[in-house]
Amino acid sequence: MSRDEHHVVPNPDSGWDVKRNGAQRASVHTDTKQDAVDKGREISQNQGTELVIHNKDGKISNSDSHGNDPCPPKDKR
Repeated sequence: MSRDEHHVVPNPDSGWDVKRNGAQRASVHTDTKQDAVDKGREISQNQGTELVIHNKDGKISNSDSHGNDPCPPKDKR
């Protein structure tokens, strides 16, 4: 089973898209990567999904978990 994710990806024509995994169309299209990351983070937090941020070449540069993390960090008290 795949994770529930939103991806910030370069648009082939211009700008950046925020797409849910498996979706044909973008949820959001922006001119800049930072705007796409900001909008993607907001959507991801609201929907409890993982946000995966890609570079212009398509490689993953970063990710943020906003859902139920299957392996939460241990409390270090």
